[in-house]
Amino acid sequence: MDGYEGLEGEKVLNLSRLNLDNLDLEHVGEERKRDTQQLLLVYNRFIMLPGSICHFSNLVFLDISCNRLAFICEDILRLSKLKTLVAKNNRLDEFSLPKDFGTMSLEVVNFSGNRFEEFPSEFLNLQRLQSLSLGGNRLKTIPAEIEHLTSLELLYLGGNSITSIPPELANLPYLSYLVLCDNRIQSIPPQLAQMRSLRSLSLHNNLLTYLPREILSLFQLQELSLRGNPLVVRFVKDMTYDPPSLLELAGRTVKSRNLTYKPEDLPGNLVRYLDLASKCPNPKCGGVYFDSCVRHIKFVDFCGKYRLPLMHYLCSPECSSPCSSNPQSDADSEDESRVPAHRMQKVLLG
Repeated sequence: MDGYEGLEGEKVLNLSRLNLDNLDLEHVGEERKRDTQQLLLVYNRFIMLPGSICHFSNLVFLDISCNRLAFICEDILRLSKLKTLVAKNNRLDEFSLPKDFGTMSLEVVNFSGNRFEEFPSEFLNLQRLQSLSLGGNRLKTIPAEIEHLTSLELLYLGGNSITSIPPELANLPYLSYLVLCDNRIQSIPPQLAQMRSLRSLSLHNNLLTYLPREILSLFQLQELSLRGNPLVVRFVKDMTYDPPSLLELAGRTVKSRNLTYKPEDLPGNLVRYLDLASKCPNPKCGGVYFDSCVRHIKFVDFCGKYRLPLMHYLCSPECSSPCSSNPQSDADSEDESRVPAHRMQKVLLG
């Protein structure tokens, strides 16, 4: 999405590879400035985005990659028609942007290969942003406020030091391409199953040992990249289990036996507690659980070729049928038959 189609001839001004450290427009006519919609300043020696950039009042696309850029001047705010800003491989960090940067109408931003250690707060106000690339920086976290970027379709954060994924990422209704490869992520929040538009999820070269079983709900997912993760290769049976409390035992009895009650029959806190019951996923078990459950890793077959480890929560240690070591068990076969081959067109494990 870095390119800008349809711009040619007098609409494009290419000043790349000229060893420039300032933008002298003395020999650029006013008509030329007015007509230029795409400006290329790649491979020069700019330390700061020159203020004279504002003379290109109809600029739509600006690429100032591969310079020594450490600051972006406030004059960029005057480019009211700018939609795409590419500034890859510079020296930008979270202190390099003007404070009102978030008021721009940008749709594509690519700041990969810079020195950001924190997610730029100014980006979180870009309401029209559709594509954001911050790969190859030094980011450690993704802020929960990323959910404010409700127009986002592509998010590229590969090659950072990110350790976790905020559940709020699931609140992006149009996000189709999510790239989180080459980080330090250890787990995937189950809330990502709510991302109904997600088509491609890149998680290779992280620290994942399992996936949440909710990932099966990503019906639009066509590509899942998992290679280079320490995914478990055998069934895990040695799991800790805290016995249920008396409150939970009573709640399980009420729910599993479908005992009727009215809100006025019980204290409000007990009614709310009973509403938190989770059904045991074992098809042979009609039980429920609240706080006490057993974690199991279950392998689910995708496309008849790959078996992915998914986290599975059961109501008790005795309820182990879905995680049986026998791959031909009834529960395994039943669950796996629910995953059609077209659900995952590409699962990259090798």
